[in-house]
Amino acid sequence: MAKEKAALTCAVVLFNIAASLAYVEDLDDKFKDGRMNDAWLVKFYAPWCGYCKKLEPVWHDIGAELKSSGSVINVGRMDATAYSSVASEFGVRGYPTIKLIKGDLAYNYRGPRTKDDIIEFANRVAGPVVRPLPSQQMFEHVVTHHSVVFVYIGGESPLKEKYIEVASELIVYTYFFLASEDALPKTVTLHEIPTVAVFKDGSYFLYDEYRDGDLSTWVNRERFLGYLNIDGFILYELGETGKLVAISVVDEKNPTEEGSRYKTLIHRLATEYRDHYSRDFQFGHMDGNAYINSLIMGEVAVPSIIVLNTSNDQYFLPEEPVETMEQLLLFISDVLDGSAKAGARRGQHSPARQEDCV
Repeated sequence: MAKEKAALTCAVVLFNIAASLAYVEDLDDKFKDGRMNDAWLVKFYAPWCGYCKKLEPVWHDIGAELKSSGSVINVGRMDATAYSSVASEFGVRGYPTIKLIKGDLAYNYRGPRTKDDIIEFANRVAGPVVRPLPSQQMFEHVVTHHSVVFVYIGGESPLKEKYIEVASELIVYTYFFLASEDALPKTVTLHEIPTVAVFKDGSYFLYDEYRDGDLSTWVNRERFLGYLNIDGFILYELGETGKLVAISVVDEKNPTEEGSRYKTLIHRLATEYRDHYSRDFQFGHMDGNAYINSLIMGEVAVPSIIVLNTSNDQYFLPEEPVETMEQLLLFISDVLDGSAKAGARRGQHSPARQEDCV
């Protein structure tokens, strides 16, 4: 009886594997010319790459879920070593590389390699670049389900044309919508129309061309929540914003009073002093010091506060323990005006390379 049960379990497992394999198509050199009219989520891999092998079961789960949900997105995989010319045309430089291919456009995925994150990326990019918000009910649904939402409010204008252009560029990161003023809650006060707003952190913030400069730069700065749980992938993305990143490094499994104070201070800085620092700083916390240590090729204590300059090799540590908001504000101001003592990172540890074979 035990043998029969074990055999049945094995058969079920093999059936499930075979079923999931049916939802992922192996692609060859005919792919680029023959299948470009549809949306394809493609994993470019190398047979010898350990990270590719680790991603394989996740990839089959993605194929199965998209198929069962009725999605129009096709899921495939391509051996980039066997079809190197095709991979090169798509700009593949490491393995695995994940791309959503739609018509003549190919969008890179750079986030965490989890099923939910990759599916969310695929559904966002495969759909319209800019989506309409026809009612307050739809608006409430959208802001409830997405942590950061950009909305253009108004009719035809040069700003709308620029907004659509920016959305086409940054759809890989976040959502873009169009709405009339009537579709917004009465609590939203607009100074002028047309305008662009970002809804996040339980509030909203309006784009001001004279204050904020280029719309693309503003969207790139504002596409993150004010305070984040930061990991290697997020830190890599933050590098594209040009912001300094102020992090409380803590041990979440073994919290201490000092670590909790650091997290609270950084969180307060992100919320209470947004108008002063959000243009130049991103705030958050990181669990553990392993990644930070590998990044700077040094040793950062846990808990501690560190500021990373994402555009060069510098980092900043307070010279004295930070116990009050006044001390933290002084440290942040010193970093911003250049008077804080900088440490030089002796090595760069790219989050992309951390999870890639090159």
